[in-house]
Amino acid sequence: MSEFGYIPDSANIEQSFGNNKGIFTPKDIYDLTRADKYTNYGQLELIETQTVSTVNTVNFTNLGDYNVHFLTVNNLQVAVTNTRLGVRFYESGVLETAGVYQWAYQQCLQGSGGEFKATSHSSIPIQIEQPINFGGGGYNYFYNLIDNTKFSFLTNQHNRISNAMIGEFGSGVMPQTSEVTGFQIGSYDSSNENFSLTASLYGIKEYS
Repeated sequence: MSEFGYIPDSANIEQSFGNNKGIFTPKDIYDLTRADKYTNYGQLELIETQTVSTVNTVNFTNLGDYNVHFLTVNNLQVAVTNTRLGVRFYESGVLETAGVYQWAYQQCLQGSGGEFKATSHSSIPIQIEQPINFGGGGYNYFYNLIDNTKFSFLTNQHNRISNAMIGEFGSGVMPQTSEVTGFQIGSYDSSNENFSLTASLYGIKEYS
């Protein structure tokens, strides 16, 4: 067998993402994946990781050419208890701060829960409230950000610990068609209080 799964009489077959031919050993798959030539729809590709401390905003302005993005948030700490973090979108490089966002979230706490929602707001929450001196984390999926023919929206799940485990989940949308070229995380609803976190942004390859 020659390189990358070629059958002996099928040498010189060109391998490429979305167009693989041949019989593959585990080593072939490993080598093709490293060369970005193996078809594996839905794989996560790291765009950027940022670790920030004592800030009130952090920007992600490189979205690549992905239609779906995945953001993880870890080690979230806030300066003032019950600080809320949200997301605003950059439209063609301009940060949208008007009340154009809509969202709905559910919070679950020690057998009880609460609903939070807005039909005209200046940001979309990525978590509802965070206690001081306790860690938090979660993830978000972003859809259609770079597609100027569709609405941009996200889904979210966030967990934190204070005196008990608290879970929050929900979604939000910017119901206007535009090309989103980046987004900003900030404590807009909490007097721009400072926070610290590590956030990693991924693109999901060839998802749609």
